[in-house]
Amino acid sequence: MEFLLYFIAGAGAGILSGLLGVGGGTVIVPILVFIFTAQHVPEQHVMHMALGTSLATIILTSISSARAHHKKQNVHWGVVRQIAPGIIIGTLLGALLAGQMNTTLLKSIFAVFVLLIATQMIINFTPAAHRQLPGKAGILMMGSMIGVISSLVGIGGGSVSVPYLIYCNFNARYAIGTSSAIGIPIAIAGTAGFMLAGYAGSALPAYSIGYIYLPAFLGIALTSMLTAPIGAYLAHQLPVATLKRLFALLLYIVGLKMLWSLL
Repeated sequence: MEFLLYFIAGAGAGILSGLLGVGGGTVIVPILVFIFTAQHVPEQHVMHMALGTSLATIILTSISSARAHHKKQNVHWGVVRQIAPGIIIGTLLGALLAGQMNTTLLKSIFAVFVLLIATQMIINFTPAAHRQLPGKAGILMMGSMIGVISSLVGIGGGSVSVPYLIYCNFNARYAIGTSSAIGIPIAIAGTAGFMLAGYAGSALPAYSIGYIYLPAFLGIALTSMLTAPIGAYLAHQLPVATLKRLFALLLYIVGLKMLWSLL
């Protein structure tokens, strides 16, 4: 049953990554929290392991999704190279910062973030294209900000980077494709950061490397890598706006349930 849930989570995360440009972590993190809690993982490690393992699985999801979008010429690799240094710095710092937070605070941050993303989807808010990409200092700062947020909520950054790229005059499909490639340095740096943050952690489950739980990583990564190209294909075939609103309802349930669990 445990591996079946990992496979389902991976399949959903891969499709969402390619289809909607949102971080698969919005699906993976809550499922991992549920599984780790059921496995009696110490409460103080549950959220850290969910975030770290989610980012680890996004490595393969992002690579697969980026390849699919690249074939459709939807990835601006020049922008990916420019923003990558800031992404790596911010994601590493965010992971180390998360390692110092308790589970309650991390759950609160994740729940609020999910509710904000759900609201953005419901009202279908898309920033107007008012400017071009900033200079080196500006893109380094924005990359660092995206990286920190991604670590604290265990996502590939699409929920932040897609609106930002649209604001900078990218069309929606180009923004989603470029965002999928930006997810690669986010996931690699975040995984390394959570490995370091949990290196000296006590009472971690067997088969863990820091805050990365290997069985969950393998189960989710296998299916997400296969389904990300399907999501990229469906992005050209389905009414994405309608699907976003339906997914937003699910996010509201997830976010409110997580906040309720803290009471």
